[in-house]
Amino acid sequence: MMFPVTFSGSGSIETGNVSGGGGGGGRGGRIALGGGAGVLVTIVALLFGLNPGDIMGGGGGSSDDTAVVSEIDKHLQSCTYEKANSDTICRIKATTVSVDRVWTDLLKGYTEPKTVIFSDTVNTACGAASSSTGPFYCPADKTAYFDPTFFDMLVKMGGSDGPLSQMYVVAHEYGHHVQNLTGSLQKGNKMGSHGATSGSVRIELQADCYAGVWAYHADKGDDALLKPLTSDQIASAIQTARAIGDDTIQGSNSNPESWTHGSSKQRVKWFSTGYKSGDPNSCDTFSASDLG
Repeated sequence: MMFPVTFSGSGSIETGNVSGGGGGGGRGGRIALGGGAGVLVTIVALLFGLNPGDIMGGGGGSSDDTAVVSEIDKHLQSCTYEKANSDTICRIKATTVSVDRVWTDLLKGYTEPKTVIFSDTVNTACGAASSSTGPFYCPADKTAYFDPTFFDMLVKMGGSDGPLSQMYVVAHEYGHHVQNLTGSLQKGNKMGSHGATSGSVRIELQADCYAGVWAYHADKGDDALLKPLTSDQIASAIQTARAIGDDTIQGSNSNPESWTHGSSKQRVKWFSTGYKSGDPNSCDTFSASDLG
């Protein structure tokens, strides 16, 4: 069941940080981070320098096809805050503005990342990727990448179709950008890519927590872009966090030694921790002896 989220802003969403199409075409073995969904467990191999195209079959494809990029950019240019209440692409764009505002207040020296909305395939400074990769963040070009059709897949996986569920995914990817700025990514990369207490799991759970921190602040303050969030809306984000745990995705044969994003229980715990506290300091998954 969809629980609408209402943006309090009005008029055009003015930001040059969201565009359609591909990023840089580098294949330099850079790190890329699979996002809130982790559609395929193998995505986390990207943490350690593999090319998304090699893993996901993105190949040399690119979403730089002029017609596709033109349509996406045209759509983005038409976005208003009113439209963001019902339109997925505009919702992504408006959410990035909200997340940037929150982190600008919370993190000294915060710089805004870029966001690319693509269709089918995209070239990035971390390599080529496809829609099957799911949303991801590339530290090499400081850009978050989203194919909006992913949200349909998310619902099939048991996630919510609620707007805040989609916004949680965006905030999670921006959480990876915060980690890139603070050095958490580098720290996590030295702690292993698989296992219940691996660096990969700690990175992903911290990004979940940062998404919760954003949700806490998103409807507060004079420049808040969201009307007050309801318990049902928060529950929709929690439903999605639960649906994308490693144990849920892998099913009855789930082996903690293969985990890359954390269990359903852990993902819910850390999103909830961030949401209840509103404090980024509560998101120190690297010092936690018990991840949940």
